[in-house]
Amino acid sequence: MAIAIPISKRGTVAIPPEMRKRLGVDQLQNPMLLVEERDGKLYLEPAAAIPVRDIPKSTLQSWIKEDEKEMTD
Repeated sequence: MAIAIPISKRGTVAIPPEMRKRLGVDQLQNPMLLVEERDGKLYLEPAAAIPVRDIPKSTLQSWIKEDEKEMTD
């Protein structure tokens, strides 16, 4: 589904209620979206903030390795 959404002077956009519901962000306490720009387009994905202390050390280490590999490619 594609729709046109106005952008305010401050750069704010409002995601329509039906899209928020479909993405499940309307049920989150602190809803967030990950915004990625690729090839001149914006991609939005639901995101969640997780305290670093709650992420397993092995997961953090694998993320660091992936980031380091991307920096050398």
